Amino acid sequence: MSNLLPNEKWTTCPLSYLCDADGSIQTGPFGTQLHASDYVPSGVPCIMPQDIIDGRISTEKIAYISEENANRLSTFRLLQNDIIYPRRGDIAKHALITSKENGWLCGTGCLRIRLNTSSILPQYLYYYLTLPHVRDWIAQNSVGATMPHLNTSLVGQISVSYPTYDEQQVITNILGSLDDKIDLNRRTNETLEAMARALFRDWFVDFGPTRAKMAGKAPYLAPELWELFPDRLDDERKPEGWQSLSLADLAILSKSSINPAQFSDEYFLHFSLPAFDKGMMPDLVKGEEIKSGKFSLPNNSILLSKLNPETPRVWMVTAHEEPYQRICSTEFIVLNPLQKDWLALIYCACLSQPFRETLQGMVTGTSKSHQRVQPLAVMQTHLLHATDILMRQFGLTAQPLFAKINFNRNESNTLAQFRDLLLPKLMSGEISIRDAEKMVEDAA
Repeated sequence: MSNLLPNEKWTTCPLSYLCDADGSIQTGPFGTQLHASDYVPSGVPCIMPQDIIDGRISTEKIAYISEENANRLSTFRLLQNDIIYPRRGDIAKHALITSKENGWLCGTGCLRIRLNTSSILPQYLYYYLTLPHVRDWIAQNSVGATMPHLNTSLVGQISVSYPTYDEQQVITNILGSLDDKIDLNRRTNETLEAMARALFRDWFVDFGPTRAKMAGKAPYLAPELWELFPDRLDDERKPEGWQSLSLADLAILSKSSINPAQFSDEYFLHFSLPAFDKGMMPDLVKGEEIKSGKFSLPNNSILLSKLNPETPRVWMVTAHEEPYQRICSTEFIVLNPLQKDWLALIYCACLSQPFRETLQGMVTGTSKSHQRVQPLAVMQTHLLHATDILMRQFGLTAQPLFAKINFNRNESNTLAQFRDLLLPKLMSGEISIRDAEKMVEDAA
């Protein structure tokens, strides 16, 4: 692998040389060592390729094995500062193991790098491996005609260039400060969304205020809100006087389509399933690169995935100022609220447990890759019990939370683009560390 970085003062060597002393490059356990029957509801987390998202480990769908099995497979337990890759599929993504994941298992389908850290920082290597020329080299040299695969030999051949230990520390501090802000925004957004969804569940699923009134409990909402809730349930066990609403009562099913390839020189913001899974940020793609028809996206839409409803993919698309046309995969159902104030309400309703369970019972298709729900059937599905005034009040309460989420998400996207632009320039010496620090300070 050629070194595309122009900084000739840095040390360059194959990655395997940095793992020869106390480190190693090792694949996870084979299927004969870790069986499907070994997974349990709780225990030691086992990191699979799908758990590596945007440079971190997601625990949303993580699998577990018992402590006994983890000890049996102790060779594959991860340590802080290991780097983990998928062995197949999206082999460019990787994550640095933190203190939180220390002792977890490198699962089947993954590969881990453990350094001899006397000459190079793991954090520096993590950022180095995100460089475009490194990603390109891995893609070009991976094995497999239909699905690329990584192996220990290939990873060991990656050429790594690095400066002095002190310079590595400064570089990782600069890039890490941007990632820290991105991570803070992510955690803040998780909290804000949890607040909105908890409010929806209390009002429209558990009927908390009505049940509290029936039990003679003290009000826990503002008086003007508290008085909007009935003090009893009817024979259907819903608050008295509330109407039953389907998705079609709240939103229009949009089917406006476009063929981006006919606009080959234009750029589109593409809302796709992979973009959702990578952090809910659309990709900016040139029309000529999009080979199939898409749906056009108006402002203030809700995207609901038709594919595999057991994995909830619901995307709120708000008003925007970008000069690009918005499009989305036809694997999404595009919903336009009949009233603007209902945007947050529909979003939370589509993520509610009763609605998710209903969708899971509506799937057609036998294999996981082909399980879908039919849009027209979804539109007729019961969504919630409510009154007009409470739906409006929920929107007024929840929408500011989602506005903040959208602001944080856009800020994180800008910071990520800045980091990705800064990374090769900083690591090649094209810009100085001092200039980079000033740029980050101005961007923060």
